Amino acid sequence: MPSDISTYNFPTKIRFGPGSRHELTTELSILGMQRPLVVTDRDVAKLPWFSTIEDTLTDMPSATFRGVWGNPVVSQVTAGLEAYHHHQADGIVAVGGGAPMDVAKAIALMAHHPGHLFDYEDGASTRSIDQPIPSIVAIPTTAGTGSEVGRSAVISDDETHGKKIVFDPQLLPQVVLADPELLLGLPAKITAATGMDALTHLIEAFLAKGQNPLCDGIALEGIYLVSQHLKDCVDFAQKRAEIDQAAHLRARAGMLNASMMGAIAFQKGLGVTHSCAHALSTICDTHHGLANGIMLPAAMRFNLAAEPERFLRMARVVKPGAQSGQELIDWILSLSNSIGIPMSLKALGVSAETVDQLVSIAINDVCHPLNPRPVTKDDFYAIYRDALAA
Repeated sequence: MPSDISTYNFPTKIRFGPGSRHELTTELSILGMQRPLVVTDRDVAKLPWFSTIEDTLTDMPSATFRGVWGNPVVSQVTAGLEAYHHHQADGIVAVGGGAPMDVAKAIALMAHHPGHLFDYEDGASTRSIDQPIPSIVAIPTTAGTGSEVGRSAVISDDETHGKKIVFDPQLLPQVVLADPELLLGLPAKITAATGMDALTHLIEAFLAKGQNPLCDGIALEGIYLVSQHLKDCVDFAQKRAEIDQAAHLRARAGMLNASMMGAIAFQKGLGVTHSCAHALSTICDTHHGLANGIMLPAAMRFNLAAEPERFLRMARVVKPGAQSGQELIDWILSLSNSIGIPMSLKALGVSAETVDQLVSIAINDVCHPLNPRPVTKDDFYAIYRDALAA
């Protein structure tokens, strides 16, 4: 095996490094998977390297489901489940960003469970997850959600666009093939939005209520990796003719690690940024990472007074000589500006008239109860207005 591929077990097996995707058939054999269904989104399926992954599976009966796009919805899970049963699959290979990862997990859950997906909603389930869940091998192609190392899937209702979470430890992929080469061609806008998603996970996890020093340590290191690599990734994506391939690969590897660390850290919890972002995705169909990136400064301005010491600790990760937590927020704004994240909700076409709808969704979201500062309805109005005026 190539010497630059490492193995992490945390707790899922992660094979990390350039070329790790080529170990797919070996890992499927170890798992005993003989009839995989590849789940991906329609854009990833068009990329030149994707066919090489399908080609590695020619020695076993395999099929590909390409019916994922945008923010994943129940109908995509239903179509994927039909493909799973039609192929008589015995496991799943999830290839792509957060959307195909979440759809793959939902398909795996429903492969042997009756009823509707939302019968298994976390915290509101009417059915038990008590049947076997097929194995999943995950091959991430973005550095944002970190869903490849997560135990949950976020799926929206087709009609209301309301997001539901299904959760079970068995949804954790058994193997992750984390290959930074697959991220080299990501466009700058997707690189920036997914990178801000990872950063939001890390910051909100560190601030979330409760004791989890393991997650806190992972979050701080992840924030450091974002500070070192996200801008470089976006710069390389914008100036492809001037790319230093080795430096680009190091930057993508750094962000891929940061993304997984964010998803591991937010086992501790998330916060008000995510509640605001979920509402934006529901009402405005905004890309989740972009929504987080735009809302993060306003949300952190709201939180600063509640946890000044924790803000200072994060600020010193990105700026060792920092004297106050405000410097973290200043750094977020500078980073956002340098990678092209809009500074205001107005850039998304969000108007003041939309705020009522956004607040009605955000106040009922499951993330903000773990925010370090309690969030009332009036607070949500203030945070959204801050993000509009920025």
